[in-house]
Order: sequence, then C-alpha cells, then structure tokens
Amino acid sequence: MTQFIKPRLTRQTADMGFEAATKALVDAGITYDEVQAAFCGYCYGDSCCGQRALYNLGMTGIPITNVNNNCSTGSSALYHANTFVKAGLAECALALGFEQMEPGSLGSKWKDREPPMAPWNQSIKARQTAEPKIKGPMAPTLFGNAAEEYFEKYGGNTETLAKIASKNHRNAANNPYAQFRKPWSPEEVMGSKKITDTLTMLMCCPTSDGAACCIVASEAFVHAHNLENQAIEIVGQAMTTDNASTFEGRSRMDLVGYTMSKKCADLAFKQAGFEPGEGRDEVGCVELHDCFAANELVTYDALGLCKPGEAHKFVDAGDNTYGGKYVINPSGGLEAKGHPLGATGLAMHFYITSQLRNWAGPMQAPGLFDHADPRGKYGLVHNIGLGGAAVVSLLRRPEFWKDGGEDGRTRLGYNHAYECRGVTKADIKRAQAKDISPFVLQLAKL
Repeated sequence: MTQFIKPRLTRQTADMGFEAATKALVDAGITYDEVQAAFCGYCYGDSCCGQRALYNLGMTGIPITNVNNNCSTGSSALYHANTFVKAGLAECALALGFEQMEPGSLGSKWKDREPPMAPWNQSIKARQTAEPKIKGPMAPTLFGNAAEEYFEKYGGNTETLAKIASKNHRNAANNPYAQFRKPWSPEEVMGSKKITDTLTMLMCCPTSDGAACCIVASEAFVHAHNLENQAIEIVGQAMTTDNASTFEGRSRMDLVGYTMSKKCADLAFKQAGFEPGEGRDEVGCVELHDCFAANELVTYDALGLCKPGEAHKFVDAGDNTYGGKYVINPSGGLEAKGHPLGATGLAMHFYITSQLRNWAGPMQAPGLFDHADPRGKYGLVHNIGLGGAAVVSLLRRPEFWKDGGEDGRTRLGYNHAYECRGVTKADIKRAQAKDISPFVLQLAKL
C-alpha cells in the first residue's frame, strides 16, 4: 500500500501505483518478470492508466486489463486476477488499484451524457418517507435513507451510527496508512457538521488519493518460491450485481446493495464449504465497506454477522470491535483510513492478509489463532460499488502454512503491515523485470 492522503494533487496515479506494486513484489520476493497478467483498477482517469503505472516495473508484453466498477473497483480487479489463476491461465497475476481524486462530493465527469447512476438518483425521492430538511449529495442521501429504513423496521438511531463511526476513527489511530488518525467520541461524531438528516460529516468517508496492490498465485507457485510462511488462501470469493428488486422492491436498503451484498456473502461462504447461513462464527476479523456508517450498520445484517434485524443490538453489545465477537474494520474503515476508489478493495485485502499473517501489530485482532483448527479463523472482506457490484472474499491461512524463515518483512526491511514507508531505489531494482525502458522510468516520481 501507499499512505492514503487528502486529494491535493501531490501524487500522480502512475507513481502511487508504481510504489504499491513495487512493495507487493518485494514482499513476495519475486520480480515483475514472474507476473503473467495484471488487472488495474481506477475510476477517475484516462484509458490505460494501468499500463502507465506498471511500465515503470517493466515492459514484458503481458496482458494488462483496466477495470472500473465504482467503489468496488479494487476488489473487482482482484476477482479477475483470482479467476485467471483459478482457471489455469496464469500461475501469478497482479491486481493493482489506485485513485487520484478531487476534494468534495463525487460527481460525474461527463456532462454531455446521462450518468449510469441516473436510475438511483431518480429513485431517491420516490422512496423517502418525508421531505428531507437537509438536501445532501446523492451518495450520503442514498445511504442515509437506507439507515432510516433500518431504524423504522428494527430499531436503532443516529446514535448507533455515531458509535460505529467512533469505533472506526478510534481504530485508525493505530494505522499509519490512514488518512485520518484522530479518534473521535460518539458525542463528537454526533456534533460534527450535518451532511443529511441522518448523517454527520464524521459518519462519512472522505475522498482520497492512494494505491494498493495484491499478488495472486497458484499453490504450485507458492511452494516453488517458498512462500508457505506468508501466503494467504482465497477460500471463497464471489461477485454479484443488482437484481430487479433493487428498483422494483422499493426498499431503500436494497437501493444501496443490501440484497446484492447478502447474495454475494452467501456465495463466498458456499465456496468455502459452508451450508447456507453457516460459517459466520468461524470468522474473526472483517473489513467491510463503510463508505458511510449507515452502510456498515446495514451490512452487518446483510453479511449475516448478527441475527436478522439485530444490527443495532450488535453495536450496543460491542460485538463489532476488540473484545467483542468480531473485530470489524481494524484499519479504521473507509470513514477514517480513506477511500481512493480504485484502491479501496485491495487495501481491505491487504489489511486482512496482514491480520492472518499475524503481522498487524497494534491493529492485530486477538484470538484469530486460538482456534480448534490450526489454520485459525477466517478473515472476511466486503466491498461494494453502486451502479453496481459487490465482491466478498473469505480468506484463511492455507493447510500448508508454516512459520519462520525469511518473509516480506525481512525483504522490505520493516513490517509494512503497520509501518508506512516509501520505496527505495534498491526496492525498485529488486522488483523490476529485466526488460525495462529507462525513458519511461526516468519520468517516475516517488
């Protein structure tokens, strides 16, 4: 990963992507020559930004595909890299995500055509139960409306959302990659500027710049490169898109992906061998898509982390944090660590991988390895983008896991799971392919 920062035009996507990919390659102890396919995710940028970032590491002629799936772009890139390896089309694939954003609320860059989110925008007013006092931007309005539906059906209130946001900001204080590292109390969250009738500023994620990278390899590749001491297995991964019920069912929660997320989670757990509704008790740590505290509340229920309709009770019991049933968003979540759209999903996988490697330091979730199964508990990732797509991954240590020996920490010279540094010329040299272009490389700024 790179550090996630405020969007101030201080870093270009090519340079952030170059840094994250270099770290990932050095972590794995391989060069770019061994990557056989790459999938690069971003939402705001011209065509072929992925090539521009990766050409710094080599020009080896491999297929590079650029991916755009709104806020789930990073996980979508990883989904395709994983599928490529599972299908036997590559032994080693790379998923890279990055974003260079603008301050303020998201908006369309194309003013000469109707945006693909137009159906969502047109559905907002039809589903509101009362005329809002505060007319906020579309995204917080959609998610705030979903929380209102949840409150009406099951209970909870804006104080529930404040507790969620406060938990995330408190967690981010231990994360050097996070954009915001100041802890806020629930009272301070409630007292921050109102964005909609339901959401305050500290319940909302910021726009961000940043990059993240993951390498996916076959089991044979892992053994050939002696990576048994750090490789984490994707035991289940699914992607879903909207059903007709998103618009026809009139549910404000469905409009922001409740059913899409639920179906995606069920598919991922099924891949891992669990019966419908089972397996959640085997999870210890979760990174989920809290673009707004409202979505985290709704997603607890969608993923099956609590009993149906009891997400607010789950929050009140503290079962969403250290000392509770799960540690959810130990990174600080999108609300605090930031949300560079193309990088977000890959960052989530970075954090869960760090947890399952037991490298996460002050962010480490307790009890992951105090488990009857020697592989320990599972880690869960949930990433969603409106428009829409959801990706859910279930991760775990593989059966062949073994501790000891050189690993990514020794190769990089520090524990990058909870210490944030840039890359050095020595790192770049270790990661580069044999076939590079000095002309391209001299344009890079790290």
